Amino acid sequence: MTTRPTRGATGRQSAAGRSSRLSDLSQGPGRTLTLHEVEDADGQVTSRVRRTVLPGGLRVITEQMAGVRSASIGVWVDVGSRDETPALHGCSHFLEHLLFKGTRERSALDISVALDAVGGEFNAFTAKEYTCFHARVLDADLPMAIDVLGDMITSSTISRPDVDAERDVILDEIAMHDDDPDDVVHNLFAHQAWGDGPLGRPIAGTVDSITAMTRDQVARFYRRHYRADNMVVAVAGNLDHATVVRQVRTAFSRNGFLAADSLPGRPRATTRVRRVTPGQSRTSRPFEQVNVVLGMNGITRTDERRWALGVLNTALGGGTSSRLFQEVREHRGLAYSVYSFASHHADAGLVGVSVGCLPNKLDDVLSTVRAELAKVAADGITEEELVRGKGQLRGGLVLGLEDSGSRMSRLGKAELVYDELLTIDEVLAKIEGVTLDEVRAVACELFSQPELLAIVGPA
Repeated sequence: MTTRPTRGATGRQSAAGRSSRLSDLSQGPGRTLTLHEVEDADGQVTSRVRRTVLPGGLRVITEQMAGVRSASIGVWVDVGSRDETPALHGCSHFLEHLLFKGTRERSALDISVALDAVGGEFNAFTAKEYTCFHARVLDADLPMAIDVLGDMITSSTISRPDVDAERDVILDEIAMHDDDPDDVVHNLFAHQAWGDGPLGRPIAGTVDSITAMTRDQVARFYRRHYRADNMVVAVAGNLDHATVVRQVRTAFSRNGFLAADSLPGRPRATTRVRRVTPGQSRTSRPFEQVNVVLGMNGITRTDERRWALGVLNTALGGGTSSRLFQEVREHRGLAYSVYSFASHHADAGLVGVSVGCLPNKLDDVLSTVRAELAKVAADGITEEELVRGKGQLRGGLVLGLEDSGSRMSRLGKAELVYDELLTIDEVLAKIEGVTLDEVRAVACELFSQPELLAIVGPA
């Protein structure tokens, strides 16, 4: 399999094969660029990524995949829970729910029936920095999915009865998260890290914030953030780019959505890196287990050290052969579940270890985890762990991109969040290029910092 640069529709050299910033592409409305193509051994194109900017700044990016009969579409909106004021805490998630409740053309039932009738998968999620509405359908049903999503995004009615009805649904969802020990401890960990600021607040909001939120507040939030220049439409599967662009243009032209001339939005600036607040937080819940997250300040999502951190995280707690799994579970029998993680934002990051154990084993668990973090901070990882970590990352990457939904997510995040679309070969090369010294350096820097600790369990 080879990856080669290609030329866009204008004949200019595209961004394929190199790490160009997507926001730096001099691309006016209506122009299409081919970012890269992948060929098999016989010279047949197996993947082609193309990008068009529509009027209003709406970006359409597609990947044409050979040998599949499905297509996945995602509408990625550059707004999440960190964009909310305290009075609007939970509004992004509230709005995500409300966009399924109906438009001038379709009721909530019409929206559900349209996708259910063709066996499609249809959902949405809200994160701290973006919101995504996505569908996966047979290739023949892609035009319908595009039209339904376009109608929802541009023409939601957000009626008062719907707001009141969905408010109760979200309060139930918040109660469900409060009954999940893993959700509770990770929310507590984030609050210890970021305090009452946007990154430290739970995405769904609180009972008080959701109860107090009005229909007019949600509607203003919708008009402010759901703009063409604040969105990316990513599509992957058995498709034709030009046809998809025409269908998106039609579906998103409702209510003058594409009327204004505007350039696409740019990713969040990272001029000032936010650091965490070390310390310990505890809360009591009538759970059988104690759930613990112990961590430190991490790195931002565009930090070049993220490749070394990925290998380190895999070796430390990314699988059953990892240090933490072997030491905490296999050798000592202290916990059933233990893993490490690294979370990244535009201007902040966290690294940590999550464990669930019996209350009488908490002290031994913390002692063991701290000892393992101290070891890796002092000595890094072994050559064998480096090779194994790289292999696990490579396999996870390639296997994870076998379906159209994963490819669509990769496109949407690259355009909206990372401002850079690396080819799969480039990503594999980044992983393969990680050295022991790089892993040792990032381990020493991160795991030698003051710790944050969140504990949730029985009093």
